[in-house]
Amino acid sequence: MPVEPPPCAWSFPDVDTADESGVVGVGGDLSPGTLLHAYRSGLFPMQVDRGRTLAWWSPDPRGILPLDGLRVSRSLRRSCARFEIRVDTCFDEVVASCADPKRPHGWITEEIRQAYRQMHRLGWAHSVEAWSREDGTLAGGLYGVSVGGLFAGESMFHHQRDASKVALVGLVDVLSADGVDRLLDVQWTTDHLRSLGAIDVARNDYIDRLSVALRLPMPPAFT
Repeated sequence: MPVEPPPCAWSFPDVDTADESGVVGVGGDLSPGTLLHAYRSGLFPMQVDRGRTLAWWSPDPRGILPLDGLRVSRSLRRSCARFEIRVDTCFDEVVASCADPKRPHGWITEEIRQAYRQMHRLGWAHSVEAWSREDGTLAGGLYGVSVGGLFAGESMFHHQRDASKVALVGLVDVLSADGVDRLLDVQWTTDHLRSLGAIDVARNDYIDRLSVALRLPMPPAFT
């Protein structure tokens, strides 16, 4: 079971005070207590100004992927057979791959990497990995934070075609394995995520869904 860290030393403004970009506030820290308080409040961190400023976001609309709305095409289903899904076998490597500075629009700094490693050690952050059945290598994956019935997706990567999509399919399987309808937060929708079933919901709708999700059990695979 995850270990509850010391409480957050900061107070976050209400999500309804967010500016047009979705920023609720700046500053604070990335301690486990702060991160958990943020996710439980409907916020997530992302550094801006090339890592110089820590901002806390609550975009409107908010991107989610309903577990019963995942779209798995025939080609993606065929790709699923090429990979083995594993959970939490190489969390640090997944985060490092997501933080690769050669990736476009990279935002994961060393401070972010260290913060989520600590969250993983406490049992709150998890990775879902797609391993190649052909050569046994890590082909793709994702990581995020699991709090009750919320999974807040942070980033994903692939080294082989479709591997990140397969990891997402694996995540949905993990979240829905026991029949509980959990909340999968993807922060913002993109064309790529919408093609897989992600939708936009209003901020207030997201907060209502979050309130329900936080009362649900964590997925068995993460405990």
